[in-house]
Amino acid sequence: MHATVFVNGRITDARDAVVSIFDHGFLYGEGVYETLRTYGRRPFLFGPHVHRLRQSAALMALDVPFTDDSLQADVDRTLAAHGGVAEAYIRILLTRGVGELSYSPAACPVPGVVIIVKDFPGQPERTFTEGIGVALVSVRRNHPETLNPRIKSNNLLNNALAMQEALRRGAEEALMQNLAGEVVECAQANVFVVRGGEVITPPVDAGLLPGITRECVLTLAREAGYACREARLTPDDVFAADEAFITGTTREVTPVVRVDDRPIGGGVPGPVTRTLLARLRALASVSASAG
Repeated sequence: MHATVFVNGRITDARDAVVSIFDHGFLYGEGVYETLRTYGRRPFLFGPHVHRLRQSAALMALDVPFTDDSLQADVDRTLAAHGGVAEAYIRILLTRGVGELSYSPAACPVPGVVIIVKDFPGQPERTFTEGIGVALVSVRRNHPETLNPRIKSNNLLNNALAMQEALRRGAEEALMQNLAGEVVECAQANVFVVRGGEVITPPVDAGLLPGITRECVLTLAREAGYACREARLTPDDVFAADEAFITGTTREVTPVVRVDDRPIGGGVPGPVTRTLLARLRALASVSASAG
């Protein structure tokens, strides 16, 4: 893998990047992360991502050992070391740190910080022009009282198992339900439906991660004049939708044209989805130019 990695202040290529096996992020999954991408080689929505990282860390009593400005400087240094002209994928990880084999936070006096930068070629353009198929998987989203979904945790087994099931079934994403059978989100994205021109997405208290792109798209939809609301959704609501799409840092606004073997709407990307994708890309372009 061609990547450039910052590990606790040291920048190397992927081959030479080393994290201790006694880091509790490795041993116990005790850590949080954020994924960003660049437009015009500038990280998009950096501030909201770092704000969510801090919220995630606070929910697990994990100290954040940097200021926003110092983290921005470290990301910029890692981007510069990576070089190239392609857009970049950026993953920021904050772990409990190295310590004894113990669940006590006191065992790890210094948090670990990792920044991964690699080329980001983007999704194939056909995913936006033709849409994708998703699978309604059997793996349910963690209940909020077992693992708070507001924590963007390094422990992604729940998501990984869901996505692996979807891939086995020939889908490009996993559509997940909570224990009540409500549609919550995808393994790597938030989900929206459009019905009668209204943009609808599940509420955070259904048990989902409040996505940065999700919030951005809701704002763009309101600015475009669409009615928007959060509402609990069943699989039948998705099947009956005029349009469906997913949102995420690497997914942007991706049309969903099929769930399992059932077409959504006309089986092609709908006008609301196309409008919101164009508006998100326009915002990203302006943000890149502003730098």
